[in-house]
Amino acid sequence: MSSSSNFSTWKKALLRHETLLLLVLVAEWIFFYVAGTRTNFSGVTVGFGTTGAQFDILTHSCEIGLLALVMTPIIITGGIDLSVGSLMGLSAVVFGKLCRDAELPFPVAMAATLALGGLAGGLNATLITWLRLPPLIVTLGTFSLFRGLAEALTRGVDTFTGFPTAFTAIGGGTWFGLPAQLIVFAAVAAAVWLLVHRTTFGRSFRAIGFAPEGARYAGLPVGRRLATVYVLAGVVAALAGLIFTARLNQAKADAGTGYELFAITAVVLGGTSIFGGSGSVHGTLLGWAAVAVLSDSLTYVGWPREIGGMLIGLLLIVALTASVLPKILSQRRSRPQTSASSTPPTSPSP
Repeated sequence: MSSSSNFSTWKKALLRHETLLLLVLVAEWIFFYVAGTRTNFSGVTVGFGTTGAQFDILTHSCEIGLLALVMTPIIITGGIDLSVGSLMGLSAVVFGKLCRDAELPFPVAMAATLALGGLAGGLNATLITWLRLPPLIVTLGTFSLFRGLAEALTRGVDTFTGFPTAFTAIGGGTWFGLPAQLIVFAAVAAAVWLLVHRTTFGRSFRAIGFAPEGARYAGLPVGRRLATVYVLAGVVAALAGLIFTARLNQAKADAGTGYELFAITAVVLGGTSIFGGSGSVHGTLLGWAAVAVLSDSLTYVGWPREIGGMLIGLLLIVALTASVLPKILSQRRSRPQTSASSTPPTSPSP
């Protein structure tokens, strides 16, 4: 009895979404390691298999990871935020103008930029919670609004450069022997994980996503909880814009273009239901790693980097299909049984 119970436990563990995604991530890594690692004439290993390449992949995808982390509680509540990539660009431009034109010290400019992100997230939250507008429509509108503001502030051509070394160290320096932005990312990941999985506040996100009206009848302050996750998304999107600016040492209006697609893909690939009600931060981290390896390793095998966008889109479609396919199959299996049981038995003829 115990052996069968242990087998059932192992089977459930192996069939968990996170376990399967981890196997996919390992398969990706092995493929790029074999195809993208080589030895040069000096006998030195170069390409994908080097430690520097691994850190480059993670640091180049740090901003996407930050957006995916804060997108997780939003999608768990049944919402979506398409504006985070545009808010990244707006935050980068505003920070550049505050540093160059207003001549503010960069710590003050950083604080003001983070406050701007909170206000932008608050705009989304107000429209969604107070006016009860659909999150998809609201954030689609602010997606265009934030990007348009960034373009207007720069007239589409202005680029801000020459930031202080103390600021660019956030995106290109090392802390305790590790890339600085990865330490910032780890801190945000730990905070979001604790919020979602270890607080009563975060556990209510699943109830809201599963049945928002039921959550209201249960006494949960649904509006305040939703407002919190959208404001949090705005602040972290501004932080991602700052890290992006520090890493490249330039602020442009097109920063973060398309990043919302990568972030949503990482979240859905990590097992969070696009319909709300279920999901995990650790699943999102695995999804982010899979997206990062897939999108940033193509150059190591000689493939054009533009293919990455196509593969990410395909990956999103596959992840969405995999999330709804079991439910569709189970419904189709139950239909013949239901129809058969509802058919009255025929009485034998005399």
